[in-house]
Formats: sequence, structure tokens, C-alpha cells
Amino acid sequence: MPGTEKTPTGMRPKIGLFGRRNVGKSSLLNKITRQETSIVSDTPGTTTDTVQKTMELLPLGPVVFVDTAGLDDTGSLGEERIRKTKRMVGMVDVAVLVAEADLWDSFEEDLLREFDKHAVPVIVALNKKDRIKSPPGLVARLHQKHLTVIETSTISGKGIKRLREELIRIVPDNEKITTQIVADIVAPGNVIILVTPIDTEAPKGRLILPQVQTLRDLLDNHCIAMVVREHELEKGLASLCRPPSLVITDSQAFEQVNLVTPPEVFLTSFSILFARLKGDLQKYVQGAEAIDRLETGDRVLIAEACNHHPTHDDIGTIKIPRWLKKHTGKEILIDHVQGQDFPEDIHQLSIYKLVIQCGGCMLTRRQVLWRQRLAEQANVPMTNYGIAIAQMMGILPRALQIFQNINSSVPM
Repeated sequence: MPGTEKTPTGMRPKIGLFGRRNVGKSSLLNKITRQETSIVSDTPGTTTDTVQKTMELLPLGPVVFVDTAGLDDTGSLGEERIRKTKRMVGMVDVAVLVAEADLWDSFEEDLLREFDKHAVPVIVALNKKDRIKSPPGLVARLHQKHLTVIETSTISGKGIKRLREELIRIVPDNEKITTQIVADIVAPGNVIILVTPIDTEAPKGRLILPQVQTLRDLLDNHCIAMVVREHELEKGLASLCRPPSLVITDSQAFEQVNLVTPPEVFLTSFSILFARLKGDLQKYVQGAEAIDRLETGDRVLIAEACNHHPTHDDIGTIKIPRWLKKHTGKEILIDHVQGQDFPEDIHQLSIYKLVIQCGGCMLTRRQVLWRQRLAEQANVPMTNYGIAIAQMMGILPRALQIFQNINSSVPM
């Protein structure tokens, strides 16, 4: 559907299919999506990497199905595929464990423990029902674990409809698609000013994704939006007959915008709005306190979800490290990861004194929360770009003030 393809990837719940090689994951995905999404073969290991397919799963909305490589793959290349597949466990909103009932053993039980460790809801699909009979007691034993078990066949179509229905039911409420970026903290008819610097990182002829999504959210909820560049904010304010209800700025312009925006006007940033949309805002705010505890020789990890080519004044690789050094007066060691790369090993992550995550517009809420959980398990504070910048500029309490109306738990 056209609307599905236009929904940003970071706003679509992810549903992953996991299991051994050749248990019918790809065939099952093709049946669910009613398309030849994945290559199907009797040869084990045909799916050599994750295959992602977007579709409209009504009434849930746009989702991404992820067909993973078999977790019993072999050889050095197979080990790499398994590593990538296991990484997906922490990134999906729902897992479908596809298995042949007569092969169920410790392999599948280990997978269930992995899903439980990541708090991922799971549906068990006992596939190839047309020719494989479930051993006595298996289904009952899985039901005792409070698992949803569906016997399926891609030949006869058995269980496919029920599997779709269960997927719709099981996606956690807080992972279902939402575009409420800012509309719940403003009212229809409010005037909102968006400050959008056009720098070397802005795509030619376009605004960046968080700015576009925030603008659309305001328009959808009948707000009046004014868009200005940072050096035009003063003129924009002067052109209004009354002060705006809120000013939203790119975090990079926080210092300048804070000086121009009247103190009685709420001020926040796109990145902070996305910290709330995609992750746990309160934990991000608490994580920012670690900035003032950094010492010379401490390591900080900066995680950027985009794979863009860094520019000469890139926020993640240039500006934030520069601001950290200026704010702390310390020689801090900075590491960077991009895209889907993020330390999964707790010991590897524990070398850092702080993790600073980007706004996460290209990540799902599940992926951001998964990163926050990993950092928490490693006892490493984690914050995001906008909150870190506001902390270093000394304006974080002001940048959070707008949220007090709806969430009194946000620290001030």
C-alpha cells in the first residue's frame, strides 16, 4: 500500500521470524504477507541474511517483517549470520519462533530463554502441520509457559489466519504505531515556532526527518506552525501579535535560541521530543548528570543511528566531542558507532562512563529501549544528543518544563 511505504521505518513495529534452517520461516512469511517476500528452497540456509518486508497489518497499521537466517547455520560465515540474527532478538517487537514439532529440543528452549531475557513477546508456530504431527504433550507444555502456540502449514494454509490475528493482538500497546510527537503537549490553534538550521548536514532541498515528522504532527492536530532558521527567530517572534505556545529548535542551536526566546515561552528541541517518543525520557535525563562527573581518560560512546557520511562540522563526531571538552575541561576519549552497530556485550559496554545516543528517528522505540536496557545492565549512564547539549548549555530544566504538564516524573 502506498501509505505503508511512506511510513518511516522508525515508526513501524518489527516482527521477527526465528528458528532453525529449513523449518519454513520464509514460506511462512510469504503466506503472512501474501507476497513472495523471501526466497524459498529445500536447501538449508537459503536465507543468508535478514530479509525485511513492510506491509499493512490492519488494524495495527504498517509493520516490518524480518525473516532471519537459520540459527543453526554452520561455518565461519554461518557464525556471522547467527550473530546478526541474535542481534535482531533485541530489536523486534514480537518474535515468531518457527519450528518443526518433531525436532523440538534444547535449541528451541534456548531461543525461548533468549526472548525472555529481552522481554520480547513470542508466538510459537509449529510448522509443516500437513506432514508432521506434534509429539504428545509438547503443545500442553508450551501452554504451561503461557506461550501462544499455533500449528501452521504453508501448503494447506492451516493456522495462517490465526497467526495474523495473534500478531495483531500481541504487539504491546506501547509499541503500536504512534505519531504523537508533540500534539499531546500543545492544543489545537496554538502557535508553535520550529527553528530549523540549514547546515551542511541538512539534505539538499529537504528538512531532516524529525523536523518533518514534528511539523506534520502539529498540522495534523490543527496547530499553527511557523518555520524559521535560527538567525530569523527574533523577526519571527516580533511578527506575532502574541507569544507562541512553544519554540522547538534543533539542539545544535539551543544556546542561541535560548537567548532569543522570551523566558515565559516554553522551549525544547526535536531531539528531546524524540527522546520521549522513542525511549525513556526520565532515564535519559538522569544519564545526562554523568557529564559533570567525567574525568580525563574516561571513555564516552556516541551512537548515531544514521549511516550518513560525517561532514566537517558533524554533530556526533565534531560538535558534541568539542562541547564535552569545553564543558568538562577534561581530555575525554570518544568512540563512535553508526547504524545498527551497538555494543551488545555487557563487558564491552561497561568500559564507558557515558553513552550519548542520537535522537533515534531511524530506530523503533523497541530498539532505543533495548539500547537503554543494555546500558543499564552494564551500569553505564545513557542520554541523548538534545538532552546532553541542553545539560552542557545549562538550560536542561527549561527544555524539560513543557513536559511537566503531562509527566511529573521528569526531573527538573
